Amino acid sequence: MNASVHSPTRPVRSGNATPQPFGERLRHWRQHRRLSQLDLASDADISTRHLSFVETGRSVPSREMVLRLSERLDIPLRERNTLLTAAGYAPMYRERALSDPALSAARQAVELILKSHEPYPALAIDRHWNLVAANSAVPHLLAGVDASLLQAPMNVLRLSLHPLGLATKIANLLQWRTHLFERLRQQIAATADPILAELLKELQAYPVPEGADLLLEGEHPGVVMPFNYRTPAGVLSFISTVTIFGTPSDVTLQELAMETFFPADDFTRQALQAMMSQTPG
Repeated sequence: MNASVHSPTRPVRSGNATPQPFGERLRHWRQHRRLSQLDLASDADISTRHLSFVETGRSVPSREMVLRLSERLDIPLRERNTLLTAAGYAPMYRERALSDPALSAARQAVELILKSHEPYPALAIDRHWNLVAANSAVPHLLAGVDASLLQAPMNVLRLSLHPLGLATKIANLLQWRTHLFERLRQQIAATADPILAELLKELQAYPVPEGADLLLEGEHPGVVMPFNYRTPAGVLSFISTVTIFGTPSDVTLQELAMETFFPADDFTRQALQAMMSQTPG
């Protein structure tokens, strides 16, 4: 595992034999965003009557109208393509593998961020938290993980919280679980992705190892949530940041995120530097 970028594996979605009509999809997104027809009509500068006709299928929206409504509803690019198709138009946003020559600049940017962050861990994930790439510091933290969790597509959340994964080594497991669940809920709210909703249910069902820390009601660890990880050298403490591409017009790039972990104390910094200095080559 290194800073080279691999195309994320796309999970198979189950679909209905009959595609969902545009109006139903639009209503779903409006309700998901908790907007009334009046609210959306006002934002899109159209009449409530016209919006009602579009949602019930009595009126066919123009391509420009589909894009305008999608913009007002802050719909992800992948779902904007679905709406365009449902309305009878060609998809607007391309989805290409990171290996595609057209994305070479983006791929090089990902590789540069991951590589330059060494000796500290950094990784890139797709929309379902599957690992796309990682730098050479990450494998040092995966010792002892069950091989089944390291098979592609490697899901970072499953790897972190599964009892056979990193869970028993996370010193502040309940805090970290709560933090990850909140991030996942926010992503589900933004994307309405059913695969993420199922992933959340799966993760919530994982047992918490005996001896895990207790998360007190109202307890807050400080400005950021730390990630405290037990190693033979001692407990390493990290804080993390997430980087995304600004204003992407490609589906893959919009759904790609890079998470970089920084040492939260001098002990962690020195331990990571020593760890990486022992890496051959």
